[in-house]
Amino acid sequence: MNKNNLINAYLDLMGHLYEVMDDTLHSFADSLDIAKEKISKVSDLTNEELDKVGHFLKRDVEHAAQGLAGDADNESLSEWFKFDVQLLENFTLDAFLGLADKTRIELAKLEQLATKHVYHSGDITSPGTFICDACGKEIAFKAASEIPECPACHSNTFVRI
Repeated sequence: MNKNNLINAYLDLMGHLYEVMDDTLHSFADSLDIAKEKISKVSDLTNEELDKVGHFLKRDVEHAAQGLAGDADNESLSEWFKFDVQLLENFTLDAFLGLADKTRIELAKLEQLATKHVYHSGDITSPGTFICDACGKEIAFKAASEIPECPACHSNTFVRI
């Protein structure tokens, strides 16, 4: 695959990820998987190429989420990007910053979760939502329940949101 196809795939993946992340029910990891699945249906990218592009986008969004302040203005954005943000296409800037902001919130939640109690498969718990410590998959209980293995990765460790 040539570089232009990978660049186009990166932009398409960013667009799909931006749309999926509007649904706050999905974590960044889940949203990225959904976006990659959408692209795989309409592109000729191999799974390896799609994973590679997904890795690049995840890296960039996480870097921006950690590096940008919550109230970033054009001046601070230009400083972070090291060039004038007016050079970016509006959608690209909006989508990238939207993803970075949502990722910053998700990273803050995960940081907060690190200080909370750990739950294990087999534990009985009250209603609530839990995040798998290994893959970030969320599971929710509407009644007192026994915590199962993670349905996504079969891990046994969770934290409550």
